[in-house]
Amino acid sequence: MDRNPSPPCSDAEEEEGDAVGNTMYSKHWLFSVLTRLIEVIAPAEPDPAASPEGARTELDEEMENDICKVWDMSMDEDVALFLQEFNAPDIFMGVFAKSKCPRLTEICVGILGNMACFQDICMSISKDENLGQVLLQRLCDSDSPTLLETSRLLLTCLSQPEVANVWVERIRENPSVYDCVCFIMSSSTNVELLVKVGEVVDKLFDLDEELMLNWIKNGSCRSVGPSVDDSPEELPDFKIVPCILEAAKQVRSDNPEGLDVYMHILQLLTTVDEGIQAIVQAPDGGKETWSLLYDLVCQELCQPDDPPIIVQEQKTLLASILSVLSAMFASQTEQEYTRMRKSKSCFFLLIRILQYMEGCGKRAVDNSKESEQEETGRTEVNEEDFHLEILKDICCELLSNMLQELTKENTLEGLHQGHLNEQTCSCAFQNLLPLYSASVESFLEVLREADQTLADNLEKRFPSLKVHT
Repeated sequence: MDRNPSPPCSDAEEEEGDAVGNTMYSKHWLFSVLTRLIEVIAPAEPDPAASPEGARTELDEEMENDICKVWDMSMDEDVALFLQEFNAPDIFMGVFAKSKCPRLTEICVGILGNMACFQDICMSISKDENLGQVLLQRLCDSDSPTLLETSRLLLTCLSQPEVANVWVERIRENPSVYDCVCFIMSSSTNVELLVKVGEVVDKLFDLDEELMLNWIKNGSCRSVGPSVDDSPEELPDFKIVPCILEAAKQVRSDNPEGLDVYMHILQLLTTVDEGIQAIVQAPDGGKETWSLLYDLVCQELCQPDDPPIIVQEQKTLLASILSVLSAMFASQTEQEYTRMRKSKSCFFLLIRILQYMEGCGKRAVDNSKESEQEETGRTEVNEEDFHLEILKDICCELLSNMLQELTKENTLEGLHQGHLNEQTCSCAFQNLLPLYSASVESFLEVLREADQTLADNLEKRFPSLKVHT
């Protein structure tokens, strides 16, 4: 049986007016399915197929087939509105309260998720406080498909500006959401679920700094959340950073977009002092975070044999990772893992990124000239150029900090390996000056000890530098 079979159409024999809106779907058929759904959760007579507690744990094939058809049909606005008028959300509330069937719960949350894609229905669902609380409780479910549909529904609502604040406030007032989300991130191996939960967290942190701060500070006390059988269950004392890292490791190889999401969450944490401290004051002093990010940029992203265009493809991921590394480097330079002898590969990567960006910039100028010839009198900021500029700024900030930590030993090694030469140094200086002139001058003094000729050539090329000899 297909997961989501083709929806039924209204038969020609049905009486006139049976079609739902402008569709060919049958009102009568929908009524019958919803009525049967009510009977499933509130049977008139005991069902021998039910569990000892009196509730079904599995759907029969015909009912599952029909309710899946409704799931597909609910992507149509006319059908979604019809379900809303028929009080389908209240029926689903009954399902969540009484059903012991994970598959039925998953489907009903999925239908609500489809309905929430339409603004008016989303507002109605969001303003229903009881429904909102019940949906948040679904995050404590142990069924991965249900968790996935719940996360999809939450993300849909958080993406609607008219109701986003309602959900942010609701989540802020429910400490169990933090525990459930952290539990999923730290323990699930379902990549699709991890990506969707990550998108929810990313959206929450982007929408509300206060909530992000609360979650950063959370973990100091244990919370109690419902388990699958609704019995109290003490959850572990979660910290947000280790949970994010564990999820990032899971999605790393299977879902690049998901990795991008989790790296952006870490970047958002570094926008507040509390977030930076949560990263660098972890039990391991931030070593795990640094190791993961350092390995990503030095072993997987923007490698020497990649074409320069790779910077454009990886720009958002690189920007997030380098932003976190920069914050860590600036706040914990005394840590062993941030010292230049450990970080020189990242230093040379930054120069390579800037070189690649110069090539991308030249192509962008050429493309811009062609565009201006086709469309005159109108100037727009290219989104891609905007993100590349952000990446450039982050690279320059981290590079300037690292320049000040370079020793004669590091410099000699870079010269010997061919990473440091007049071309690469000129590229770095070109991008760093004049904003980071102090860092450049500091590096030039070290370089003079390692290669007097190269230092003199660079000083001639950039006369604004004044190095004390």
